[in-house]
Amino acid sequence: MILTQSCATLFTGTKDTIVINSDQKAKIEIDGIQVGHTGESIRVKRSLNDKVVTLKADGYETKTFELQKAFNVVSVLNFLSPLAWGIDALTGAVMKYEPKVYNMELDAKPTTQKQ
Repeated sequence: MILTQSCATLFTGTKDTIVINSDQKAKIEIDGIQVGHTGESIRVKRSLNDKVVTLKADGYETKTFELQKAFNVVSVLNFLSPLAWGIDALTGAVMKYEPKVYNMELDAKPTTQKQ
């Protein structure tokens, strides 16, 4: 008999594509690693751990936030197999990143005026 094999991993994969938009072109770092720029599609590996996103642009304050996650309902197909639940949990496929699009506003750094 073939077990129900890690349904979320098989059917929805272990990565999500997200887009982070901002009013200014900014570098995107996830957990300290540069992965692209605002406006680009970025593939992010799913994880049970939080992913910290940092946006950096010259002349603007650095903006940091966490990607939001939601339960991947496809995982419920594993209900008969603890092994499949374990695989989906280890691969992060039991969760997914939601929303897929983030619209962020960067704040200009204060300028010091000479008097």
